[in-house]
Amino acid sequence: MLTIQSARRRRAGGKLGVALAGGGPLGAFYELGVLHALGEALVGRELTELDVYVGVSSGSFLAASLANGIDTTSMGASFIYNEGSRVLPPELFLQPALGDYARRIARLPAALAAAAWQYARDPLGSGWQTLLGALAKIAPTAVFDNRPLESYLHETYGSGGHSDDFRKLRARLYVIATRLSTGESVAFGDTGYDHVPISRAVVASAALPGLYPAVEIDGRDYVDGALIRTMHASLALEAGCDLVICVNPLVPFDATRAHGRSYSNLADEGLPAILGQTFRALIHSRMQVGMTSYRARFPHADTLLLEPDRRDETLFFTNVFRYSGRHRLVDHAYRQTRRDLLAQAPALVPLLRRHGLRLDTQILRDRQRSFATATRERAQRARRACRRLDQALGRLERLVRPASYGG
Repeated sequence: MLTIQSARRRRAGGKLGVALAGGGPLGAFYELGVLHALGEALVGRELTELDVYVGVSSGSFLAASLANGIDTTSMGASFIYNEGSRVLPPELFLQPALGDYARRIARLPAALAAAAWQYARDPLGSGWQTLLGALAKIAPTAVFDNRPLESYLHETYGSGGHSDDFRKLRARLYVIATRLSTGESVAFGDTGYDHVPISRAVVASAALPGLYPAVEIDGRDYVDGALIRTMHASLALEAGCDLVICVNPLVPFDATRAHGRSYSNLADEGLPAILGQTFRALIHSRMQVGMTSYRARFPHADTLLLEPDRRDETLFFTNVFRYSGRHRLVDHAYRQTRRDLLAQAPALVPLLRRHGLRLDTQILRDRQRSFATATRERAQRARRACRRLDQALGRLERLVRPASYGG
C-alpha cells in the first residue's frame, strides 16, 4: 500500500532520503523486497546515492548497507540466495547467549542465600514471593547472542571499500536505539554519537529485549530503537530532505477482510498471532501520529509511505526463519510494491519529476519479473565482465610477448 503525502509549499532542489522502520527479521526481508522494486522503478538516482538514511531496529541494517554503497541486488544475493562471499546464514541470529546464561547461573547461590536470610528474619512475612523475587533477578535477560551479528557487520562494512565509521560515509546515516536507563531515543551518527562503530550501533538498534541482550556503548546500555518510535523519518526531514521515502513493514492484520482462508478469530491461531497483532497495532498507531504531524512541521517536503496491505496474510503468517519463507516474503513484497507504484503512477510521475526522478512504468508492467530476476541478471553481468576482462588480458599478453622476446 502506497500513501503519498504531497508538500504544501514547494522549493527547488533539496535532498532525498529514506527512513526504514523496524520489524524484526520479517520486516527486514519485506523492506528488502520493497526497496528493490523502488530501485528498479526510480530513474535518476540510485538508492545507494541518496543524501540521508535513517534506520530503526532491523531497518537500520538495510539503511547502513545502502549508505555504504551495498545495493539491494547484492544484499539479496548474500542474504536471500546464499551467494557471494558475505553470506548471512540464519544461524547467525539464533546462537544461544551462553555468556549471559553463565553469568546469571553464577549469581544463583548468592541469590538463594539472600532469600533464605530474608525468610529466616521474617518467616511469616516471607513466602514464595521472596524466592521468586530473588530468582527473577538472576533470570537470563536474552535468549540469543547478538555478538556474532556484530562481527559479521564489522567485517562487511570494514572491507570492500565500505566503512564502519559514520564520519567516513558520503551520506548522513542515523541509526536509532533506545537508552535503557532513561527510555530516550538516541540517534547514532548524529553529533556526539558518530564515533560509535556502525556495526555496534546497528546491533544496539536491533536488540529486542528478551531475545537479545542490551548493547553497552560508552558505559550505557541500549536496546531496540522501535520501543519509542518505529520510523523516525523526522531526522531526514530535519536534515533538509524534500523527499523522504518511508517503509514500514508492520501493520495490523485485518482478519475480517483477508483473502483466502478465514482468519476471523485470530485467537484461534494461538499466542504468537495474538502477540504479533498486539505489537503491530501499538507501533503502527504511533507511526501514524508521526506521519500526520510531518505535513504541518515540514510543509516543503513530500513523503512516500510504503506498507503492506492490511489483508495480507502472507506477510502476517510467514515463517521468516526458514529460507523458503524468506524467498517467498521478499518476492511477495517486491511484486506488491510494483503493483502499488504502477497503480499510483499518475500521481507519482509529477511528484518525482519535481525531485529530478522518473518512474519507469515499462519495467513495472513486466508481469514476469521477480526479485530473483535481478540476481540472474547480476550473475549474467558478472559473467560478461569476466569474459571481457579475460579477452582484454589476452590481448595485453599478445602485445607484451613480442617485446619481451626482443629484449
